[in-house]
Amino acid sequence: MITLDHIHKSFGDLEVLKDVSVAVREGGVTALIGPSGGGKSTLLRCVNLLEIPQSGRVQIDDAVLDFQPHSRPHRDAILRLRRHTGMVFQNFQLFPHQTALENVMESLLTVLNWPKDKARTRALELLDKVGMAHKADAWPTNLSGGQQQRVAIARALAPSPKVLLCDEPTSALDPELAGEVVDVLVQLAREGTTMLIATHDLRLAATIAHDVVFLERGEIVEAGVASQVFNAPVQARTKQFVVTLGAQVETPPQA
Repeated sequence: MITLDHIHKSFGDLEVLKDVSVAVREGGVTALIGPSGGGKSTLLRCVNLLEIPQSGRVQIDDAVLDFQPHSRPHRDAILRLRRHTGMVFQNFQLFPHQTALENVMESLLTVLNWPKDKARTRALELLDKVGMAHKADAWPTNLSGGQQQRVAIARALAPSPKVLLCDEPTSALDPELAGEVVDVLVQLAREGTTMLIATHDLRLAATIAHDVVFLERGEIVEAGVASQVFNAPVQARTKQFVVTLGAQVETPPQA
């Protein structure tokens, strides 16, 4: 479904990703975990080319891009790959001049050129799915952080992407509001939505991830099935990280 092969990414002299390869299986949830600055969010942003790798390959379904130093892919190729993804940002990034409903409709109208009635029907269905149909006409400033993030998830799902990318989806929320978002993500995981999630929240990863990749200093320290990585890690560094943050997986999710 999604394959990242030998990804290298630098910002000036700082090498943020060092020969990173990750495969995300269709219908599964893969969590990218690790300390701050480890490369989680950068790797996630390389999937939809918000960041362009210096070298390596990104493949989503039948869309493939190879990267070379000092060479940027053509805009059309970037957009073709990006259309396979939906992105949920840490700080919601809703359009402040649009209602919740209009935010969800936007990509359907401007990117896919859907008729307005069809886009409205789809948007209302998704707002209902994330428990926000009753706030369809609300402005983002009148919504709590958890409500805004649920609208953002609906917006990301609107064009039926192959994969939902979530960049720290709960980190800007207090525990109660984060719980609202986790419930939505858990339901999406049960429905077989393919997701790649960068998160500091190991309890979120433990709740919904089938597979886990532990990144530190731009390299993969350990990767595997969530129950193994959290409960019986092979690497001492992984064990130290997991124990420090107190993550446990009693029953691994089923893909």
